Parts: sequence; C-alpha cells; structure tokens
Amino acid sequence: MHAVVLAGGFARRLWPLTKDLPKPLLSVGGRPIIGYILDKLGEIEEIDRIFISVNKKFEPHFQEWLQGSDFIKPIEIVAEPSTREDEKLGAVGALGFLLQEKGVSDDLIVVAGDNLFDFDMKQFLRTNGENSPVVALFDMEEKEAIRNRYGVVVLDERNVIKDFQEKPADPASTLVSTGCYFFPKKAVQMIYEYLKGQNNADAPGFFISWLAKQMAVQGFVFDGDSRWFDIGSRESLEEAKRIFRQKG
Repeated sequence: MHAVVLAGGFARRLWPLTKDLPKPLLSVGGRPIIGYILDKLGEIEEIDRIFISVNKKFEPHFQEWLQGSDFIKPIEIVAEPSTREDEKLGAVGALGFLLQEKGVSDDLIVVAGDNLFDFDMKQFLRTNGENSPVVALFDMEEKEAIRNRYGVVVLDERNVIKDFQEKPADPASTLVSTGCYFFPKKAVQMIYEYLKGQNNADAPGFFISWLAKQMAVQGFVFDGDSRWFDIGSRESLEEAKRIFRQKG
C-alpha cells in the first residue's frame, strides 16, 4: 500500500502567510501541519512508501523540510510542473500525474495536505470490508456552516455514498468530505479512466461523485469525539492553533 499527501496548492486565501510558504508547512502547535498528517499515516503498518505531491514553486521548501525530518517510513516528494495558480493541474490531475510518474497501481491512501484530524486511521481502513473505496466524513451538524464551502455527502442505510455534492449552496446533508480517501487497486485504475475522459481534474469531490456511479464507495463517519480542521482560512488556522495550544 502507498499513500499520497496532496500538497500542491498555492493557498491564495491565506496570503500573505502562504505567498512564500506552502500551507502544509504552516506551523500549528509548534510543528508543520503536514507533520501531523504523516504521524497519522505512520500508524498504518501496510503503507510502504509515502509520496508528497507538490508544485515546482514550493518544491525546495518541502525538500528542505524533509531533510530535517525523521519519519520512519520512506517519503518522496513529487513535483508537478506548475509554478503559478493558473498552471495548476488540479488535485485529481496532480494525483494522476504522480501515479503515472511513479507507476503506482497498488492500494492507495490519499490525504489533503491541509487537514488536521485525530480519528483512528486503522478504524478508517477497517471500513473497507469489501475492498471498496472509502471516504472519511465529518458531521458538521449545521448546514449553514457548510454552504458553498465543502464537499457534501449523502449516505444510504449501508453507509454507501449515494450522492456527492461539491460545495453546494443548498446542502443535502451535514456530512462533509474531509479530504481523506482509501482507493483499492481497482479504484486507482479508475483515476486514469476518469482523467482520460476529460472530466474535472480539480477538487477530488468531482472524482468521488463520478466514482460512486461506477462502484460502491463507503463513507466512514468520524467518531463524535474526534476533531477535524480544514485549514482553508485565517479563521480555521487560528482556531486550530488555539485548540493545539490547549492540548499542549
């Protein structure tokens, strides 16, 4: 099994903080956001190698950070060719680029690089009882908090995704995608098929919506005591810092 951390964005909403520093390297609780993600991936014994998908502009920043890190699992940084926002391949496009560059076809865990969460990754993988794709979900409880902001998921009685809406103005549920996915081999191959079809290569939610029409995709809903931060704004960044100061 391999893992990919998607860290190729330019995070313009957080400028000037991220004008010269990639968002996953912003500090929360005295360490970079990506460090917490790698700790979580480190819990999974089956992972052989972790790839970090970055852009050319910030590749040196990630290389410098990696040289000073001491994670146990092998980590490799893979840069897509973009140096500006208007050159971006999109999250799914960048994932496809990495998979092709590295010849990855094994089971795959994909995590967005601006995530902070404390759910159990092993429990997340156990959801994959029938070797199906799995999307980690968080119940925001209030629809007003998610309008036009998150990928929204509707589950059936078996926790299979029956609808995925990308940043809807009128959310059909309060369950949102956290940017954490498991793709078995058969679904990894579907990423190539999706991109060949000239589908939207930007947000992963577009791919999940398409994939859910091809095969059963499971939803894993966080335990009620778990926490999740999507670092997409100054407000969410400051809230994460406040919580992590309290934990320290």
